[in-house]
Amino acid sequence: MTVVGPFGLSVRDQALEADVQAGLTAVEEGLLEATKSEVPFITEAAQHLVRAGGKRFRPLLVMLAAQFGDPYAPGVVPSAVVVELTHLATLYHDDVMDEASVRRGVDSANTRWGNSLAVLTGDFLFARASQILADLGPEAVRVQALAFERLVTGQILETAGPTDGRDPVEHYLDVLGGKTGSLVAVSCRFGAMLSGADETVVDVLTQYGERLGVAFQLADDVLDIASDSQESGKTPGTDLREGVPTLPVLRLRERAARLGLAEDIALCELLDSDLTDDARHAEALAALRAHPALELARRDAVRYAEEARAVLAPLPECDPKAALVELCDAVVHRAG
Repeated sequence: MTVVGPFGLSVRDQALEADVQAGLTAVEEGLLEATKSEVPFITEAAQHLVRAGGKRFRPLLVMLAAQFGDPYAPGVVPSAVVVELTHLATLYHDDVMDEASVRRGVDSANTRWGNSLAVLTGDFLFARASQILADLGPEAVRVQALAFERLVTGQILETAGPTDGRDPVEHYLDVLGGKTGSLVAVSCRFGAMLSGADETVVDVLTQYGERLGVAFQLADDVLDIASDSQESGKTPGTDLREGVPTLPVLRLRERAARLGLAEDIALCELLDSDLTDDARHAEALAALRAHPALELARRDAVRYAEEARAVLAPLPECDPKAALVELCDAVVHRAG
């Protein structure tokens, strides 16, 4: 049994291990090549987060999904580069919107070079992803375009907030389906589709990716509250400071409205105050870490991971399927 990938995924089959490792190595080379520019400064900025590392969660899913067809098919690695470039581009933009100072354990691009250059670098990465995508055929372009529309729509809905009468938790889960689930689903879809897998397999893996993506983000929500910066690679409580209502906060507000407990109401009032103040922010973070709402959010992450696992049932028993099942546990284990 060999451990591979960003989550300590254990792989029993040596051929699968070799395929996944070779694929991820090729993706890393492809990312560096795709982020080169004739302008040295653009190369430096574009490779800033590439070189900072990261889990490469989406490329890993491309490689595992490709095992249901021909993992050596020519479009597999380029498609993994496309999804990771797209993901990286959104991180540049997210850090500007969130005014984040740290990403993947290094200064965020907006901290180092300012908001305008960070946004433009994200745009540069989108452009490079589109160039690679164009060589993968019109169906791949269509799939990516629809996913990108969903991703942006999710971001807009998050910024706008729920409409009157809409349950905030339901709204947030819809947001995550767009912001995170869409690109994770495309990772699985590209791996299966470009490896020539059967269409029913492509559909199953796409549904799996959608649910796993939401579980992944919910686990991140828990980590944003529960972890320190060394563990998560970014400043804890960033969303909290910016007033972004992630699931632990939404579960707290839901509980406060339902039970009317004084301590819950007091914590909600603290969260509504100015959390740019470091002492108040630290107090809010400590209180949320000790609150049952954090465990409720953890359970939501587990529920989506279990749904992802259940979706895989129609696939034949094989080592790639076993790895995808294990990934469901590995994703939520980060929030445990």
